[in-house]
Amino acid sequence: MASVHESLYFNPMMTNGVVHANVFGIKDWVTPYKISVLALLYEMTTSKIALQEKRRLNKLILPLQQGPDLTLGQFLKTVEDCCPQTAFAVKIRLNEMADGELKDMEFFFTTLPNPTFDSEAYKTSVVGLFIRHMLLAYNKLSFSQVYKLYKSLQHYCHVYDTKPGDGQMEVPTFVGDESDMDLTSTEVTIGDKMERELDSPLLVSELRNEDPVSRGPLSQKQAEYFLAKQAYLLKNDDNKALRPAALQEELNNMLKFNPDFAEAHYLNYLNSMRVQDIYISTHSLLHYFDRLILSGSEGKSNGDEGYGRSLRYAALNLASLHCRFGHYQLADLALQEAIRIAQESNDHVCLQHCLSWLYTLEQMKGSDSSVLTEDSVKMAAHFCLPYLASLGIQSLVQQGAVQGKSAHELMDALKDTDILHWKHSLSELIEISLAQTISIWRMYGKSTMAQQQAQLLLNMSSLEPVNFGVTQNNTEAFAVALCHLAELHAEQGLYGGTTEIFKHLKEQFPPHTQHAKLWMLCDLKIQFEKHMNDGKYHLAQPLVPAIRAQNKTEGLYRKAQVLKSLSRTTEAYRILQKLQVHCEKTRCTETIIRVLLSTAELHWESSDFSTGLPLLLQALTLSRKHHLQALASRTLLHLAFTQLMLGVPEQALSVLHEALEPILAHGGIMDKGRALMLAARCQMALVATRPNGREQAAVAIHTLDEAASYFSTLNCKERLRDVRYLQARLHGSLGQTAQRNRCAMLFHLLDRELQTPRAPTDMRL
Repeated sequence: MASVHESLYFNPMMTNGVVHANVFGIKDWVTPYKISVLALLYEMTTSKIALQEKRRLNKLILPLQQGPDLTLGQFLKTVEDCCPQTAFAVKIRLNEMADGELKDMEFFFTTLPNPTFDSEAYKTSVVGLFIRHMLLAYNKLSFSQVYKLYKSLQHYCHVYDTKPGDGQMEVPTFVGDESDMDLTSTEVTIGDKMERELDSPLLVSELRNEDPVSRGPLSQKQAEYFLAKQAYLLKNDDNKALRPAALQEELNNMLKFNPDFAEAHYLNYLNSMRVQDIYISTHSLLHYFDRLILSGSEGKSNGDEGYGRSLRYAALNLASLHCRFGHYQLADLALQEAIRIAQESNDHVCLQHCLSWLYTLEQMKGSDSSVLTEDSVKMAAHFCLPYLASLGIQSLVQQGAVQGKSAHELMDALKDTDILHWKHSLSELIEISLAQTISIWRMYGKSTMAQQQAQLLLNMSSLEPVNFGVTQNNTEAFAVALCHLAELHAEQGLYGGTTEIFKHLKEQFPPHTQHAKLWMLCDLKIQFEKHMNDGKYHLAQPLVPAIRAQNKTEGLYRKAQVLKSLSRTTEAYRILQKLQVHCEKTRCTETIIRVLLSTAELHWESSDFSTGLPLLLQALTLSRKHHLQALASRTLLHLAFTQLMLGVPEQALSVLHEALEPILAHGGIMDKGRALMLAARCQMALVATRPNGREQAAVAIHTLDEAASYFSTLNCKERLRDVRYLQARLHGSLGQTAQRNRCAMLFHLLDRELQTPRAPTDMRL
């Protein structure tokens, strides 16, 4: 069947191996599938069809004309779902042509409805234009080409008749008339169902596997429809687009017949970006702009300016490509080229886009680009470019968060951008703004506010299908929100909820999609923390290389954590020092604070508590300067523990009370348990020095009970063992023999279950 396509119009147009499409002004050609569609249109215009069924069929016309060629079985099944009587009539008509002679097919084309204003298929309608194109293409065929088309039609029908399992179609019975028809929800959903079927990966693979040797080209309308839909899906719902390999195969077939098809090269570029293929993406992007210039389409729409416009936007797109791959030097060169050409052409819009990429490039390098960003926002507002202005403001907010500005300043700026978004209906930027708000609240340690914003984003009223059955819930903003929710659930020990969130993330963002790396890294980090809390370092260690592959900084930090837990102090210290130098260059304050805390813990291993104090004070200064409440509270825990070890439990308890409120309000369940356990140890140290020692001991026991409930939620048996040990000591000091024996028994059971030597309770937080 596909070989007929090649012999009809493409081979005569090929010179020196290059295909010149539409040399004869023909934008479409006749295929057995197109004859099936013509037969359907003939039956719709000549037969009496119920109103509801006719409406369903009308919704199928455009997808059937512009979609890929279907097998006869798929075509008849689609029509049968709308109107069984029409499907049966179409099958009979096709079989008459296939089982008859060549003159029967010739007679069919002469009986097609005349596209006039008196009929439904008037000449300017979708149906009328399609019929006229088919008649024009058929009339231009030579006799040998008509004969090949007839043999192809016979093969098309006989393959369906002999296909196992299909059988014969039953003759439908027409029940009721137009007055009996009730318009149901089936009419509303039939168009969307057809859209999904025409572009499903299974359907495309079925069609292509049918005749892999002789695959023919798509018509111009089919190619435009395919490219437009796939590009839309790649932007809005990567999961519903064809998989990278299948889409690459379709594009290769399309470019084989028309290598000058610029839009196909651009879609190839987008597809290669999904799998991070630098070679093919660069190759396709350059070919796209080359073909765009050679085709003259830019010149037609933009006068003499079209050629230069293509050149400067080609350089700008190349700069953005290198930015995404981290090739900063190449990106800078391409960006300077785009700026030079735009200045020569006095193109202020292009210059504004260049400026936005310039400050983005400076941010990626780790430089301070706030001045460039402010200039970009002012110029974007001057040239009425709200999209770029909003992105610039959000970039300023992001830089302000890194530089340590207060939350109310950042939220005021985001409020101004939200007004801009709603004014110009920039729904995509509304989602990005909410996702950034979630991240800011998480960074500042306000988990409740972060969860509220995440729920607001996930329950937005704009999640209705906008086009091609796509809902706006497959963007990067939704992936970020769901990852934050997963981490918040894991911090509270709700691993069942975390599993459900990741199950949804894997469905919405499969591994081949561009945003899948977000949940992959989040999943690895949660697994790592869980194994570390459980004391299963042998399970946490294999996760380090996977984390490092996704994020080098996070991977190094967690490698140091594992080495520290395995008492390989020297190696852990070397990695932490290297990581601190790197983070100071890139201004990653959060990681610097975590590194300082881990370094102080390394000093504890050798009982050198006084050496760790300057590190902890430095971490506390940084966290308070940047308003990082969660890290500040964790630093206060480390300070309180250090003071307890240095023999000043009263001061330690005073410092600890400052950290308890934010930890219990917003902290993770592990931090809550550690804080309460440390408070109980401080109270135990004060029992002998205060006159109400028995009351202090009773309070410490109650505090340990609360800590035990948190550790039980996490199933952290090592920490539970330490709690039972301290409780047994307290009950023994109070002379409560039964309670002491009970806690001792629980401690013994946990110790036998863990079968690992217990670390000294007095030497770790």
